Amino acid sequence: MMYQPATNSPNSLEEHVERLVERLGATSAPAALRETLREELATIVAGLERVMREENKAAIQRLSSADTLTGLPNRDLFQHRLRQVLADTLRSGQESALLFLDLDRFKVINDTLGDASGDLLIREIAERLLGALGPSDHIARIGGDSFAIIRPGLTASEDASRFAGELLAALSEPLVLDGHDLFVTASIGYALFPTDGGEAMALSRNAETAMYRAKERRNFCMRYESAMGEAALERLSLESQLHKALDRNEFLLHYQPQVDLRTGRVVGAEALIRWRHPELDLVSPAKFIPLAEETGLILPMTDWAIRSACEQAKAWREMGLPPLRVAVNISGSYFRQPNVAERIQALLAELDLPASTLDLELTESIFMGDLDSTLATLKALREMGVSVSIDDFGTGYSSLSYLKRFPIGMLKIDQSFVRDVPRDADSAAIVQTIVLLAHSLNMSVIAEGVETAEQLAFLQGLNCDEVQGYHLSRPLPVDSLTQLLRQGPDLRRAM
Repeated sequence: MMYQPATNSPNSLEEHVERLVERLGATSAPAALRETLREELATIVAGLERVMREENKAAIQRLSSADTLTGLPNRDLFQHRLRQVLADTLRSGQESALLFLDLDRFKVINDTLGDASGDLLIREIAERLLGALGPSDHIARIGGDSFAIIRPGLTASEDASRFAGELLAALSEPLVLDGHDLFVTASIGYALFPTDGGEAMALSRNAETAMYRAKERRNFCMRYESAMGEAALERLSLESQLHKALDRNEFLLHYQPQVDLRTGRVVGAEALIRWRHPELDLVSPAKFIPLAEETGLILPMTDWAIRSACEQAKAWREMGLPPLRVAVNISGSYFRQPNVAERIQALLAELDLPASTLDLELTESIFMGDLDSTLATLKALREMGVSVSIDDFGTGYSSLSYLKRFPIGMLKIDQSFVRDVPRDADSAAIVQTIVLLAHSLNMSVIAEGVETAEQLAFLQGLNCDEVQGYHLSRPLPVDSLTQLLRQGPDLRRAM
């Protein structure tokens, strides 16, 4: 047991002396001997306390300057080292690069597999990055899934770009985590000193700005440009306005018809959220959906989308139009919320809407994490009559065992496979395999992104069940789709 010195008071020292005397069997020792023991014990205690103070001080310094998860320097220590490197760079007359690296879609992995697995992933990423560094480089973990790296002594700006590419390559090999092969990518923004920032704060700000621009493309590196500063301010402004958009009723849904290839009739419609900004008009989903996912606003937005789509489906029924299935895209984070099935059931009961009216489009990421919970939710949805489709099938965590185990009603062939059929043999083989697989498992299959008559004819030849895409119809406002449904067209005429 580690020695814990008592306070340096006469009483506590005397107690220690008496215990020591008893252990030595010297209870009858003369007072002089006891005083000598007392003095020696006081010296020992003082020495121990001094050692412990030094050890505690060193431990506190380590904790205050190191990231506890990875052992890497934290942001404060990194900023200190950055200032030192910049001072040395000025004296040498060379350039130095500051790189900000952020993992792509880490939140999805963390939400799916849990915090413990997320921590393991961060440690593995840190190890890989360390292995890619040179002897004079510095690295730190500066956020949940963010790292900063300094490379001093550059001889040309191309060196920084090449180095960033090496870092991305170091992360390209798959990681095995909880039995899943994960392909992790990152986005890197970098700024050069002194060209892109004359002091540490400006350089850090500009490297971070470049990183956010790189994240728009993912698995990409980008150098800071002065025009990016305006883009960063625009992003902050957009995020602020996005928080208010739901309360201001600025969102709306457009619907892309889903057509039965056997009859040519519109049997479903995918609800696609749009943001009508009072000043910017329609904001591209590519701009605000990633922001919504990062900020957590995707959850209330999805609640709104499900309710709005169901209310519209009820309105079409009340107009006397044929029953129409509405499909709503659901993120993994939304699906994993407690009582999702119960909340959807309550909404359908409130609207007196048949459960078969609603189709939830999920991605294959739901097959990561707690599979028992996923299975329970899917079974509850199936039992109430809600259909579930796997969106972008073949682009994520595909596994035949998942399709066998989980109650999935439809597979959606991703448009990246449809785009090149029938000219590309590999794409054609993949599409044909998915159709055969779905039918053999008693699932329906829908192809998205159909843009040409040639693609449509190919899918008809495979007995694909449904299609959607610009060749048949763009996503339509409610009024336009209502008019289309009233006409009751056989869209095979467009084929």
